[in-house]
Amino acid sequence: MSVGQSLPLLPPLAVAAVGYSFYPRQAKLTDKDRIVLAEFTNTTGDPVFDETLRQGLAAQLQQSPFLAFISDDRIRRTLLLMNQPADARLTPDVARAMCVRAGGAAVMQGSIAALGSQYVLGLRATNCATGDILADEQAQAARKEDVLSTLSEMATRFRTRVGESLATVEKYSTPLEATTPSLEALQAYSVGLKAGLAGSSVRALPLFQRAVEIDPDFALVHAHVGFSYSKMGESALARPSLLKAYQLRNRASDVERFYIETLYDRDFTGNLEGERRTLETWADSYPRDPSAHTLLAGLALSSTSQHELAIAETGKAIALDPDVTPAYVNQAFHQLMLNRLDDALLTVRLAAERKLESADLLLTEYFVAFLTGNENELRRPATAARKSPATEDMISHIEALALARSGQLQDARRMAAVAVQISQKSGRRERAGLFEAATAVWEAFYGNAAAARQSAATALELGGGGREVDYAAAFALALGGDLPQSRALAQGLAREFPEDTSVQFMYLPTLLALFALNTPTRDAAAAIHTLQTASRYDLALGRVGFIGRFGGLYPIYVRGLAHLAARHPAEAAVEFQRILDHRSMVLVDPVDAMARLQLARALALSGDTVRTKGVYSDLLTLWTNADADIPVLKAARAEYARLP
Repeated sequence: MSVGQSLPLLPPLAVAAVGYSFYPRQAKLTDKDRIVLAEFTNTTGDPVFDETLRQGLAAQLQQSPFLAFISDDRIRRTLLLMNQPADARLTPDVARAMCVRAGGAAVMQGSIAALGSQYVLGLRATNCATGDILADEQAQAARKEDVLSTLSEMATRFRTRVGESLATVEKYSTPLEATTPSLEALQAYSVGLKAGLAGSSVRALPLFQRAVEIDPDFALVHAHVGFSYSKMGESALARPSLLKAYQLRNRASDVERFYIETLYDRDFTGNLEGERRTLETWADSYPRDPSAHTLLAGLALSSTSQHELAIAETGKAIALDPDVTPAYVNQAFHQLMLNRLDDALLTVRLAAERKLESADLLLTEYFVAFLTGNENELRRPATAARKSPATEDMISHIEALALARSGQLQDARRMAAVAVQISQKSGRRERAGLFEAATAVWEAFYGNAAAARQSAATALELGGGGREVDYAAAFALALGGDLPQSRALAQGLAREFPEDTSVQFMYLPTLLALFALNTPTRDAAAAIHTLQTASRYDLALGRVGFIGRFGGLYPIYVRGLAHLAARHPAEAAVEFQRILDHRSMVLVDPVDAMARLQLARALALSGDTVRTKGVYSDLLTLWTNADADIPVLKAARAEYARLP
């Protein structure tokens, strides 16, 4: 029989006992081999089995720390290289050819057929280079409702027969029906995953929601609903689903629990140390899975300034699977943060050579061009990002920040409105609110208190309840002197996010310091003391910087203001200089311009005229095309003119 044929059905007597099997005829797999999961051949005529059984088998086999699979993302790219559609069905012939091209060792294919009112399931593993059969098994399910449990039993036996130790099989073998007993829910989940893989979180979300409507106890899909919202920038909408997933986590396999617990700390509690511990345990438990390393190099390390460690984690992920796009994205991001611009561009090129595409890689190219002042290179990634639905609002937001940094506030407002409008049209209100909150912040920086209040109000109307929107609005209001509403927002953050790393160690200390500086007595000592809590994360972006590309290093800026208020010009100058020394972290944030202004004032106060002139000169050069009527600009020019 050729490899391309479907698995033969045994006669009724042969399949009467569940578990009738052919044992492996060839060498077993090793812990270096990778498997391709082909589609199930479904001859029952019942579409509920389409996609569903392959996903169910994947869920069972992915519990194994011994086995590893060629990812669906890599399968899609390899199919394109084979001149096949990215979503081509993985028939046995296609799967085998794809497996050989991707360097896999074996193809796992399955079948299901009706036998009266019963069902016969078959599994077969073949060497993708030779076609030799490694394992072959058939089993019978008495009812449709028993298909998933039968598939689970077959998958467990398969693991031992291809070389996995009995110890790990026994340790990591949660039955599929414990995850969900519903074929219909698993089908909706499977189709949702396929939509997400094709790059459409918007299409995937209602499918995941349908799955939890069918099975409200489907913990993993609750997590996917939450993560879909998070990726869309809707953190407040994500939280109920992430909490539900966490509450149901014992209805999931170990690897699924790791995923659920990671998202719970990442996006619900915000406890990034907790997330890191979960990911480290995940990586130790599943040494062949790149997922934990990739996730660890994301928010957990990105927002807490552990860039060297994150680069090491991306290296581990790429070594395990050189086609994990997010690993390249994270690696380039951390190299950018460390001002290793050539390394960041090299990472982007390596991803391009592997035909890996990501909107975030375009943004890395944009930021490198921005930092090097290469206007020609700046336009290309900006144009490409504007054509992508994933980044068309973000690139407008980033360009608005850059315009505000250079003092071109009228143009910045127009560009910011574009970002807000795009997000609103796509139903992402919290994301739109974050962009509007950024406008409030820069208006406050430039002393436009009324405009800051108006933008903060709009931001809260759009996305209030999202922690980053609330923080950015509170910062703008506090900087602009509107303390009552800012205090109320700070109290809400403290109450709702008691474990959140960004909230407790970055946002609240910064806000409390601003409150101290805005008292009638300008209590600079209290502000400096409060900011000691933030010192551990001084060079961290926080979640707002990671997501919104602004708000990083604000504790340093406010500490500098506190030292200025305390008449400590030398200490203030040190703080503002730290911001300028880390331009690759600040990027387009207007705080860069404000740090220059405050550094010049600190140096003037200390009597260092030479350095003062140099800093003012650089600032006024930055503001060459600034709007002429900005009070801060007029003040800076007057201060510069008064220097001896």
